[in-house]
Amino acid sequence: MAQRLTEDARGVFIISATPFTDDGAIDHASIDRLTDFYLASGVDGITILGMMGEAPKLTTAESEAVLTRVLKRVNGRVPVVVGVSNPGLDNMYALANVAMDNGAAGVMIAPNAASKTESNLVSLFETIAKALKDVPIVYQDFPLTTSMPISAGAFVSIVEAVPSVVMLKHEDWPGLPKLSAVRESSEKRGARRVSILCGNGGLYLPQELARGADGAMTGFAYPEMLVEVVKRFHAGDQDGAEDVFDLYLPLVRHEQQPGFGLAVRKEILRRRGIISSAATRAPGPKLDATGHAELTRMMDRLARRLDGRLAAAAQ
Repeated sequence: MAQRLTEDARGVFIISATPFTDDGAIDHASIDRLTDFYLASGVDGITILGMMGEAPKLTTAESEAVLTRVLKRVNGRVPVVVGVSNPGLDNMYALANVAMDNGAAGVMIAPNAASKTESNLVSLFETIAKALKDVPIVYQDFPLTTSMPISAGAFVSIVEAVPSVVMLKHEDWPGLPKLSAVRESSEKRGARRVSILCGNGGLYLPQELARGADGAMTGFAYPEMLVEVVKRFHAGDQDGAEDVFDLYLPLVRHEQQPGFGLAVRKEILRRRGIISSAATRAPGPKLDATGHAELTRMMDRLARRLDGRLAAAAQ
């Protein structure tokens, strides 16, 4: 039986890229390798068809093909969350039902600016939850893209009104005080404590963990770093977690460039032998010769630092 997402979820739910061939078709063989790579990296879950998974550029048939391929490959080993955000509620419900029928653990939904007010957002998620019945929901809070911000108090109101909302994907930016406010408001009002996993490529992960996040739901081409940082933090080794994070920080930052970072992430995955092509769906970013040279230097530098870390540990 498929794992269902709950308020207790923690760790790293990697946001999966969607591999394409050079001509833009879905690369099913690379999907299999990428899924295996994520699992071997020790992730606690996988999230597919997110914004960085280029979900808006897929047809309905392609979205269903991707989710069924990943879910079959995972085969229940970790929970899989499927992004189903869509301006049309009927389209959203249809994809959500396909996802759950194929073994998804829950769905991720972002609000849109059409809601206009926070009270409308609460009503919207009540409507969605009623239609999807007991399907676990991740609220994706990414106002830089959705243009629909929500306050900490309004999110807690959604938690109080909608029992099936079990997780906040926190990626407001800047958002550290907001993360603290969600935890404080929830405790003060006696609301459920839901899982909070953070996005933004992991750029602020150590500080987010210290403010009450349960882990990360983001994409980085070195998922083993995210896993080690979260495990060390949860084991009480905050300094060790930050030391590991610092090793990778230049590439974390480089991947987070708006309108460019996805090309970097896919090229790293290609160079690591995980996907066959770094192609993004048009219109999408692509590295030029200088960008490739920059990335080569950064990856080589990381490799040297990791070798040095291993050598020091062996002494």
